[in-house]
Amino acid sequence: MSAMFSSLKLHNYRLWFGGALVSNTGTWMQSTAQDWLVLTHLTHNNATALGVTMALQFLPPILMIPITGLIADRYDRRRMLMLTQALLGGLGLFLGILVVTGVVQLWMVWAFALALGIVQAIDAPIRQSFVSELVPPKQLSNAVSLNSASFNGARLIGPAVAGVLIAVVGTGPVFLINAASFLAVLTSLRFIRVKELQYKPKVVRAKGQIKEGFRYVKGRPDLVVVFVMIFIIGTFGMNFPIFTSTMATQAFHVGSSGFGLLTSAVAVGSLVGALLSARRERPRMRILVMASISFGVTCAVAALMPSYWSFALVLIAVGFSSITLMTTANGTVQLGAAPEMRGRVMALYMAIFTGGTPIGAPIVGWVASTFGPREAIGVGSAAGFVAAGVAILWLVRRQHLRLRHDQGLHFHVRHDGDGMPATESIAVQREVVAAELETQETLARQ
Repeated sequence: MSAMFSSLKLHNYRLWFGGALVSNTGTWMQSTAQDWLVLTHLTHNNATALGVTMALQFLPPILMIPITGLIADRYDRRRMLMLTQALLGGLGLFLGILVVTGVVQLWMVWAFALALGIVQAIDAPIRQSFVSELVPPKQLSNAVSLNSASFNGARLIGPAVAGVLIAVVGTGPVFLINAASFLAVLTSLRFIRVKELQYKPKVVRAKGQIKEGFRYVKGRPDLVVVFVMIFIIGTFGMNFPIFTSTMATQAFHVGSSGFGLLTSAVAVGSLVGALLSARRERPRMRILVMASISFGVTCAVAALMPSYWSFALVLIAVGFSSITLMTTANGTVQLGAAPEMRGRVMALYMAIFTGGTPIGAPIVGWVASTFGPREAIGVGSAAGFVAAGVAILWLVRRQHLRLRHDQGLHFHVRHDGDGMPATESIAVQREVVAAELETQETLARQ
């Protein structure tokens, strides 16, 4: 148990964890209120409109890749987080006022989603990379998993509370509460002990730094395969607001409280998965494969559930599979990236993960509106199996290359002019093969 929560023994991480938990709870409350506002108040259960809202919010990470990672690597992450978190709180306050005063329209929510996405595109790689400054390297995997636990603990509480509040006082006050919740994370950032932060390599201004980040990832096939998997899952699988809202309104005909409970059901499984991930010393590729397959299976089962409560129960397993996949992928990328490149790598990771939503959300929303919510969940199920297939193909190829190198050690022997074995040449070849095998073993452990 102590290993599961080891990062919380550190003052800086403990302070950050508490502030983030409060802020994340408010964020999930706002997300639930935003989805419900679009789906039931501004449209008549139009899943396509909800998909457009999600697309606008998640489009900026793709468009802003060239600068967001460089910002995370170049500037003081703590101060930048104070700026982005304050802006996020201000946006929530502004939309809350529009809703409370009754002047909100659909285009305003779309504009809000786009502005929110722009700030989050800058905030996400900074926030992800900042964790590496709060804990020593040996505890980074644990800290990443606990971060996910905080996020999903808030995901468990936020939507359920939001569902009740929407039913009692309406959506407007929920946005105002979210705005106030950012005070918690701003306070934690203010009182973090700067002298205890881990060393961050300085990145000086120079030409080609943005391209350098792309070249770095391109040269790391272990990271590329994770990015491909995350793109597939993030684009077509992680559309939970569409899945839960359309099932709540079209399949089971429940109100806002029932919708919030479905989101919380996903969070229950996610929280358990994040805590179990915190016990692992380091992420592994085989866990990514198993989590992808599990995600595909559980989504398929969820789509077939006949009742509200059976659907909610299966969503717990869906949440467990999804968070296991996400925390393992996140940990693999963070631990695998060089410290001076981590901001740019995480910016690319977050852009790939969330940036597929502008493509997938409208498609999945259209499937839900045209064919039904169960068919939309089926799209998510297929994404899980395809992502697993990508990883399996890469592992097979890696094993094939390893076997080729092993055979080369025994059969590829040159001779010199006198017919004697060129032992020096063999020694060089052994060193090359050994280096390649060492690289492959490192990738396999990850």
